[in-house]
Amino acid sequence: MKILYLGTTSQASTTYHRAQALKRLGHEVICLDPKAELTTSLNSRIKQALHYRTGYIFLQNHITKWLKREISSITKKPDVIWVDSGELFGIKPLSVLKNLCDKTVLYCVDDITGTRDGNRFRTAKKALHTYSLCTTPRKYVVDEFFKLGVKNVHTFWRSYDELIHEPFSNREDIPHEFMSDVVFVGTLIPGENRDVFLHQLIQQGINVSIWGSGWQRSPFWSVLKAHWQGPPLSGRDYTAAVQGAKICLGFLSKGNRDLHTRRSAEIPFSGGLFCAQRTEEHLEMFEEGTEAIFWDDVEECASQCKKLIDNDSLRESIRSSGMKKVRSLKCGNEYVLKDILDNLKIES
Repeated sequence: MKILYLGTTSQASTTYHRAQALKRLGHEVICLDPKAELTTSLNSRIKQALHYRTGYIFLQNHITKWLKREISSITKKPDVIWVDSGELFGIKPLSVLKNLCDKTVLYCVDDITGTRDGNRFRTAKKALHTYSLCTTPRKYVVDEFFKLGVKNVHTFWRSYDELIHEPFSNREDIPHEFMSDVVFVGTLIPGENRDVFLHQLIQQGINVSIWGSGWQRSPFWSVLKAHWQGPPLSGRDYTAAVQGAKICLGFLSKGNRDLHTRRSAEIPFSGGLFCAQRTEEHLEMFEEGTEAIFWDDVEECASQCKKLIDNDSLRESIRSSGMKKVRSLKCGNEYVLKDILDNLKIES
């Protein structure tokens, strides 16, 4: 199958990993990166903020002209057009794509119909009904898609990548700087109180290692900086930090209406012990206490960590069972993307 793939091609991005997974499935993939084309239009914080807050409405003509120019050189029409994220594509550029191929799929892990991102998806939402298939990891928002005129919606589990997140065969190969008691790899998101949670864990005696950006902005930075290990991790360094920790924390975004995230799949697949907030979807994915550890508040989280840090046999049992379970869920990139393409054939 020939797929025209529209998404960021930075090799550190999950978008790039998905494109590579499609290639591993045997498809011919042509990648076009709209953000690379819009570098000049998005090259300052002011411009980025303007376009983000106006739903990229003022870039629609630019994107449309760029698409016409790019697809004019395509000699063989694609079988499928895959749009990753989709915030840049309104009705006008999508009409160009639909003229090229009538099978279009939107893959988006963000909460398009939610309120956290303001007007970011305002233009994209008006065009959702033009896709052959829209996808979302949130089962509970399907009706919101239907109200926007979407005919076909497919839900999926957030995914790990079979190559990038493959655990090290020998833990001895993991660099020492990635070994820890408890680790969190992620960004400080304003309003989500991740810094408050980690500060309270530290105050309760939990030795937490933090990797990621934005933590210097926290009012608790004077305490957190001793636990901050460095900037965001990706690729094999990310896998090393997950596998090298005794316990791996996974935080949700309330603003994004998360009930599970890609960490829910990546951590156990990479050989980490997954420790996260107790939600309906986490309980659907894993058996609590035997395949993952869940909590409702920081006190319960701290108690669970203290119990596990010095109990090697229990920790190894949960870690190993979680790894087996996430593989049985078939939520790797290759399976998830194949399932979407199979549903596109059925629904279109």
